Amino acid sequence: MKFIFITGGVVSGLGKGITAASLGRLLKQRGLKVISQKLDPYINVDPGTMSPYQHGEVFVTEDGAETDLDLGHYERFIDEDLNRFSNLTTGKVYWNVLHKERRGEYLGETVQIIPHITDEIKRFIYSVGDHAEADVVVTEIGGTVGDIESQPFIEAIRQVGREQGKENTVYIHVSLVPFISGSNEYKTKPTQHSVRELQGCGIAPDIIIARCDGHMPEDVKQKISHFCNVQEDCVIENTTVESLYDAPVMLEKQNFSGIVCRLLHLDVPAIDMSEWDDMLGRIHNRSRYVTIALVGKYVRLHDAYLSVKESLHHGGYENDAHVRIRWIESEDVTPETADELFKDVQGIVVPGGFGGRGIEGKIETAKYARTHNIPYLGLCLGMQIAAIEFARNVLGYTDANSHEFDETSTHKIIHFMADQSDDIDKGGTMRLGAYPCVITKGTLFEKCYGTDHISERHRHRYEFNNSFRQECEEHGLIIAGTSPDGHLVEAVENRNCRFFIGVQFHPEFKSRPYKAHPLFREFIKASLETGAADE
Repeated sequence: MKFIFITGGVVSGLGKGITAASLGRLLKQRGLKVISQKLDPYINVDPGTMSPYQHGEVFVTEDGAETDLDLGHYERFIDEDLNRFSNLTTGKVYWNVLHKERRGEYLGETVQIIPHITDEIKRFIYSVGDHAEADVVVTEIGGTVGDIESQPFIEAIRQVGREQGKENTVYIHVSLVPFISGSNEYKTKPTQHSVRELQGCGIAPDIIIARCDGHMPEDVKQKISHFCNVQEDCVIENTTVESLYDAPVMLEKQNFSGIVCRLLHLDVPAIDMSEWDDMLGRIHNRSRYVTIALVGKYVRLHDAYLSVKESLHHGGYENDAHVRIRWIESEDVTPETADELFKDVQGIVVPGGFGGRGIEGKIETAKYARTHNIPYLGLCLGMQIAAIEFARNVLGYTDANSHEFDETSTHKIIHFMADQSDDIDKGGTMRLGAYPCVITKGTLFEKCYGTDHISERHRHRYEFNNSFRQECEEHGLIIAGTSPDGHLVEAVENRNCRFFIGVQFHPEFKSRPYKAHPLFREFIKASLETGAADE
């Protein structure tokens, strides 16, 4: 097994995640089995209880791990299901080590950063590859070199290099090379200092990925090569591209994967990017436009809905359409503002979320979509919102609500799952990961998928209240999908609307740029049929 470690320097947000995802795709196109991993230095056990404003969306894997949003990039690029070993935080490391200490597994030893903490980190690094039976493990280390909290992770990946040998380990450092307009030149000193910091930790990078605004002159590359002690062709530009899916091609033009394979002594076939190039051809040659309203609680930070955003674009790629997203704060939606907010919108998405803030605005959104026959796609909470709105305005239960938002409601159309109550911790107590769903025959939902059995990823605590199923169906809200035993409602659709579907799961986690999720593909198709937006 080969190991690739990607670190960052100077500042955060340079594109380590996209670099890791792009490399994973490039190696896969050379016939290798690749698995990706993210090591996060923050103290939380996982991002599951963090505010989306703090860390963006929580990406859920097939096996139910709540992980960093970068794992979404990895899956969308390499099209491999990641697992619970694919994301590790400082909090989880200490959690595991302290539990082992309490169980006596260290046999009375003094528990220390080295070897116990670093050994736990290495266990995850090795386990992710073993679990996936991968040829190559690509591991991104969050933050920047020099951060106090990332030091145990840097030490652990240094030890992996020593244990596995140079022919089995590659270190890639992503650093900023700023352009100073006043002097009209690129400056390499920040990268030099960052590499020196990394070298001080015992790691000499093999490849420098230079994040820059444009193409660097050859003498700048030579300077980085000389001062950072890497070969000249191992200094690779990472420039801004039109679409993030252009990144693998941009990097491969500089022989990125070829250099990595050379360093790892991998004898692999020539790269075949034809499938990826075909996808890019569709992306860059779309002729139609559609405007989709995304109504959420965290729209000030678009990364809070990163997978939803990307999935909408994926649906556009397969429908020859540019998708323009109108970001709408749910608290702003009222009966008085709805007409203006949804003016010239061809479709509406209500994504997941937790807590009572902005819920009435989302309910008003579902009502507007239903009464104006605008295609509606409700994701997780968005399905629950559709059910609450239907119960209030069609069934006539004016106090209908979810137990999460109003415990005093006499018509809780959304309630706890069986065997749960208010007496639960917030972390790790939800229905998480992949669950099967049986689709009701003859529904639009079935038409979208083209099959009657599916598996989708979940992240929620509350369920549709079965006491209301018959009444909803009698009035037009069809139960379109359930758990195999028929007990849990997985999807609803309104038979009186052209496209009005709510699902209890998160289809956005399984969408790919060259293979849009069927719900997003058909939602965009239905939205275009209402009338394409002006260019």
